[in-house]
Amino acid sequence: MGLSLLLPLLLLLLLTTLQAGNSARCDPKMDFRMDQPEHLSAPKGGTVHINFTFYYCGALAKDPRVSIALRRTHFHGEVIYNSTRHFVHEDYKDRIILNLPEGQKSGFLQILNLREEDENMYFCRVQLKTQRFGLQSVQSILGTKLTIYLAPKTTTKGPTSTVTTTTGLSVLEGNRTSVSLPLSVEAVVKVALTIAVLKTVILGLTLYLRWKTSKGLQTTARTVARGSLQNTEEKYENIGI
Repeated sequence: MGLSLLLPLLLLLLLTTLQAGNSARCDPKMDFRMDQPEHLSAPKGGTVHINFTFYYCGALAKDPRVSIALRRTHFHGEVIYNSTRHFVHEDYKDRIILNLPEGQKSGFLQILNLREEDENMYFCRVQLKTQRFGLQSVQSILGTKLTIYLAPKTTTKGPTSTVTTTTGLSVLEGNRTSVSLPLSVEAVVKVALTIAVLKTVILGLTLYLRWKTSKGLQTTARTVARGSLQNTEEKYENIGI
C-alpha cells in the first residue's frame, strides 16, 4: 500500500520540477513578442483587418489587464487607438474596432471607410500582467504597411452626356437626370455590333435593288431596240428596197 501511494507522489513531484524548470527558462525579453503582417492593401472606402498575435511566458495574473494599442507612421509614432483608455484619434473617429476574444492571444484591429490619407505604417502594441513578471508590454518592430488603392471604374464621355459605369450604375448628365440602368460594357458592345450588322444588311439590300432595277431597264431598252429594228426592216421589204 505504501508503494502505491509513493508512486503518484513521485510523479507529481517530477511534474512540478519540470514546470519550475520551464518557468525558470522564461525570458520576458525573448519570449514576449507581437506579430502582425508586414503589408496589407485595401480599396478606398473599404475595410482592412490588421491581424495580430502576441506571445508571453508564464501564466497570466488573475486580473491580466490586457490592453491593445495602435501607433502609426513609426515605432514611436502617435497613438491612434487604446482599448483601456477607450481612446480613438480624431482622424479615425468611429472607424476603428478591436476584435480580441477574452483569453485569446490572436485578434485584429479593423479600420472602416478607408481614406487615401490612411495609407501609412501601423504598429500593434499589447500590455498585460503575468503572475511572475508583473505588468509587461511588447510592440511589433516591423509593423504593417497599409496601401490604399482606388476601386476600378469605367468612364465613357460624350459631347452631351457622361456615362460612368460602376457595377451596373449609369448616370446621364446631358439632361440632368440620374437613372439606374443594368447596363455593362459588354451589353453596350453587343448593341453597337447589332446596329452595325443591321446597317450592313440594309446597305446590301439597297445596292442589290439598285442593281436589279438597272439590269431590268437595260433588258427593256434592248428589247425595244430590237423591235424597232425589225419593224424598219419589214417596212423596207414592203416598199421593195
